[in-house]
Amino acid sequence: MKRVNVVYALIYKEDEQKVLMVNNKGSGWSLPGGDVEDGETLELAIIREAQEETGLTIEVDRIVAVNEAFFNAKGHHALFLTFKATIVSGECSIQDEEEILEIKWVDLPTANGFMPYHPGGVERMLKSSSAYTIQV
Repeated sequence: MKRVNVVYALIYKEDEQKVLMVNNKGSGWSLPGGDVEDGETLELAIIREAQEETGLTIEVDRIVAVNEAFFNAKGHHALFLTFKATIVSGECSIQDEEEILEIKWVDLPTANGFMPYHPGGVERMLKSSSAYTIQV
């Protein structure tokens, strides 16, 4: 099986208690994110993916969730890493209409419904913390 690393950005508006989500063509709602390219750090990958999908420049904080799945039909073993992130600049808009159908801020129950594979939901991820360090 081929190992595939996927990163996601949990971007949370604390004052409104809403999460930024994207509706991906063919696969539904998720946090902004995607595959890590060869030679790319996890941090650079999530910054790139957030920009490509939402037009936003983000700053990466910490890892809040690690999930793993096997996609036997594709021959993939996927590792999903979710980072808490904050918006640094930009206006939220669809950058690739062939990939993204919609971008919106959703309340926590809606976000949790879109992501049932996170036990404890967004609330637990917001309390979770694991340091992320790039060793040189």
